[in-house]
Amino acid sequence: VQLQASGGGLVQAGGSLRLSCAASGSSFSQASVGWYRQAPGKLRELVATITSGGSTNSADSVKGRFTISRDNTKNTVYLQMNSLKPEDTAVYYCRMVSGGYGYWGQGTLVTVSS
Repeated sequence: VQLQASGGGLVQAGGSLRLSCAASGSSFSQASVGWYRQAPGKLRELVATITSGGSTNSADSVKGRFTISRDNTKNTVYLQMNSLKPEDTAVYYCRMVSGGYGYWGQGTLVTVSS
């Protein structure tokens, strides 16, 4: 299994970005996928998750601003990020859990300027 995260970049506060996490392999539709982020000098934290059935959960810090979704026909999970704040600046990673194993993508950098 390989995960390819993309969509990061530089955006002004209040702006939007959409991250994508594309997965290889045939087990994607049965997998749970999460987005995590790690800011400089901080621990990696969970941002949002989506189960194989489409149930979602998100951190309190992003509720109402970020939306996680998936398209099983494209083996891709998205993170729509709106109303971005400087404190959202971090490297964003996707992680897929399938068959009891966890797989990480390589990360994509999101920088929010004030």
